[in-house]
Amino acid sequence: MPNLLPKFRKPEFSAKKRRVKRALTIYDLRNAAKSCTPTPAFDYTDGAAEDEISLQRARDAYRNVEFQPNVLRDVSQLDTAVDLFGKASAFPLGIAPTGFTRMMNTEGEVAGSRAAAKFGIPFCLSTMGTTSIEDVMQAAPTGRNMFQLYMWKDREKSMALVDRAAKAGVDTLMLTVDVPVAGARLRDVRNGLTVPPTLTLKTMLNAAPRVGWWWNFLTKPKLEFASLGEWPGTVAELIDSMFDPTIDYQDLKWIREYWSGNLVVKGIQTVEDAKLAFDHGADAIMLSNHGGRQLDRAPVPLYQLQETVKAVGKDKPIHIDTGIMHGADVVTALAHGAKFAWVGRAYLYGLMAGGQLGAERSLEILTNQMSRTMRLLGVSNVAELEPKHVKFLQ
Repeated sequence: MPNLLPKFRKPEFSAKKRRVKRALTIYDLRNAAKSCTPTPAFDYTDGAAEDEISLQRARDAYRNVEFQPNVLRDVSQLDTAVDLFGKASAFPLGIAPTGFTRMMNTEGEVAGSRAAAKFGIPFCLSTMGTTSIEDVMQAAPTGRNMFQLYMWKDREKSMALVDRAAKAGVDTLMLTVDVPVAGARLRDVRNGLTVPPTLTLKTMLNAAPRVGWWWNFLTKPKLEFASLGEWPGTVAELIDSMFDPTIDYQDLKWIREYWSGNLVVKGIQTVEDAKLAFDHGADAIMLSNHGGRQLDRAPVPLYQLQETVKAVGKDKPIHIDTGIMHGADVVTALAHGAKFAWVGRAYLYGLMAGGQLGAERSLEILTNQMSRTMRLLGVSNVAELEPKHVKFLQ
């Protein structure tokens, strides 16, 4: 007879482990992150541009679907692996480039790259990252580490970063093209966000109860951009000061000629630009409105997928980000033609909640949700996902 007597759960004395273990969804991790992270750092991750309509619409798009499951299919064996530029990724999911990362948690990009390596998926380091290219490669030497590039007005310094990435062993460059000027991220403006954070009475009072974050901030290496150093102004002022608003398709062609590795163009929002990006040398494009952080009321990437696939052809790899908070969202995107999906906030919520442990928990949640959704759809292989499996509700 089975033992039906109740079992007592062993107490967990680590607050971090308790937070992470209790989280069953990305939104649980978000709540945990909010409880232990000062408002300026949390809002930098959580917020978007202006009225935050772009972000909300992107998330609503993934809710506005209905799955069409097939039954009586053998789903005992599941294959979630995909080819990403000639190498296998265990899931069609990657950690997107995020700036200021060590402000969320001092483990920062090191935690993200190690978590990604553990799950067999790629990690992309941002130009605005707070860990150097070399340190990320050293932290996760067996991982698939990529580098994201913003073109600065100083082209020589921009390409020096590209050279460093190539020398360090990076095989994929992600060029972000939707930031000619800074979006109006009003939460950051109201919080007076700088790097390192400006300590006012208000920010100190807000941070005081978050003892873990405060202690790490004071005792770990100084927070600064790995590629830039400190910046006394706001994020928007930095972007407008350094980023090049003149970049055009001839520059993309020039970068293609300069960079010998794989090139992803991130920030595509129209069919016209999707075609032009491929015509000028992109190996893949990413449909993205920058997580709603640039142009408010921008197109919803998920709604652009099928039209873009039809226009450029199924052989052209289309990646997607923005609004992905559940493994079922990844399945939805793949069914409508995406080859790969990237998450930023979903991973950062885990990072804020528990460093590398939290980052791993976010990936565990997403990959488990994705695998379960595929099985319940009657799909045993990523390649089997088709538009028939997911329909948009009217």
